[in-house]
Amino acid sequence: MFDKLKKEEGEVVEEIKEEITDTNDSVESASTVASSSEIGIGELMGKRAKLEEAIDYVGLMIKNLKDKRTLLEKDIEEESVDIKNLKEKLQKVSEYIDEENNGIKDLVNKRKEVENDADEVGIIINNLRERLSGIDTIIDDEGNRVKRIKESRNSLESQS
Repeated sequence: MFDKLKKEEGEVVEEIKEEITDTNDSVESASTVASSSEIGIGELMGKRAKLEEAIDYVGLMIKNLKDKRTLLEKDIEEESVDIKNLKEKLQKVSEYIDEENNGIKDLVNKRKEVENDADEVGIIINNLRERLSGIDTIIDDEGNRVKRIKESRNSLESQS
């Protein structure tokens, strides 16, 4: 965009130089035809008119440059607002990720607690099983004694 602007400015400067040269050439040719009193005033008026045109053109260029700068400022401000909005969204996403990470840590801790509780329940079950197994052994032993006693009584009774 700036290259285009520089190119346009270069063309304008060349046009102004050509117009001044043309004015000088036409003034010189007119000076041979015109009387001595008109030569000075006509030439001066022609130069003034050309300079006014050049000044108007430069003023127009300045206005165009200001308009372009204003558009650039507007575009930059819009981009700035968009980037700020994106930054806010990314901050919210980051906060969400942090919350999720904390939630996952809490779940991991709860799972560990449940696993520990399950391990404790397993130990208690094994202890109870061993105790029941011990009781079962005692009952079996006592049952065998009672059986032996009955058998020995039956054998005594059968002998008598």
